[in-house]
Amino acid sequence: MKIGILGCQGRMGKALTAATLDHDAAILSGGTEMVGNPLIGSYIKHPETGQQTDIKITSDAEDVIRNSDVVLDFTCPTASLLHASFAEKYKTAMVIGTTGLSTSDENTIKKSAANTAIVYASNFSTGVNLLFYLTRLASSILDEDFDIEILEMHHRDKVDAPSGTALSLGHEAAIGRGKELKNIMTPARDGIGKARDKGSIGFASLRGGNVAGDHTVSFNANDERIELTHKAGNRAIFARGAVKAALWVYDKKPGLYNMADVLGLDQL
Repeated sequence: MKIGILGCQGRMGKALTAATLDHDAAILSGGTEMVGNPLIGSYIKHPETGQQTDIKITSDAEDVIRNSDVVLDFTCPTASLLHASFAEKYKTAMVIGTTGLSTSDENTIKKSAANTAIVYASNFSTGVNLLFYLTRLASSILDEDFDIEILEMHHRDKVDAPSGTALSLGHEAAIGRGKELKNIMTPARDGIGKARDKGSIGFASLRGGNVAGDHTVSFNANDERIELTHKAGNRAIFARGAVKAALWVYDKKPGLYNMADVLGLDQL
C-alpha cells in the first residue's frame, strides 16, 4: 500500500516516516514540507538508520495525495483542511492526527469524509484508546460523588492546551454520565474562585522536557480515589497506530472513522 506523509520532517512526521518504512505492508509514496523548507528537494532518509530512499521531499501536497493510497496528516488545522479537500478530490483515504481543530474545522473534515474514507483521532496509541473506553465505562458506573479531573503533560514545545487527547478523555467521561462536555467543563483554575461545581470535569495541563504524552483521569470521592493513567514513552507508539489505521482504512467506504473503529472497541 502506498502511504504519503504530509509534514514528513517534523517530530511526528519523522516517527511516521520510520513506522511506514519499517512496515512490510507499506510503501512510502511521498513526503511533504512547507514551502521554503531547506530540505525540499532532498531525499527522504530513515530517521533512525539514515538509509536513503528514492523519494524526494516536496512542497506539492496535492501531488503526493494524488499518487498515494492513503496519506498521514499530523500537521496544523489550516493545512489539514486543505489536504482533506485534495483527498476528497482524488478519493485518497486519509488519516488525520492534527490537534487544535475547531468545531468548524471538524465539520469541514466530515464533509470531505462524505466522499473518501478518513480516520480522525486525537491519539493513535492502542493504550490511550483503551483508556478512552475505560474512562467512559468508569464514568457510567461512578456517580457524581466522584469528581472527575484530567491531568495531562507534554513536551515544552506543545502549544495547544488542554491536549486533544485530554479533551477526548473529557468527552468520554461526559458521555458516560449522559452529559455534553462543553456544559460541564472547567478548563483551568487560577487564583481564588468559587468551589468546585458538582458534576463538573476539570482539566490541568503541564509542559516541560521532551514528554511524549502523559494522561491521567482521576475519579475522586470522599476517602477514595481511582486513577486511570497512560504514559507514552516515545512518539513511535502514535506512529505505529497511525500506520495501522492507514492499512485498515484503505479499502473502507467513504465516512469518518476513529481509532475505536480501527481497534474494534465499539464491539466490546
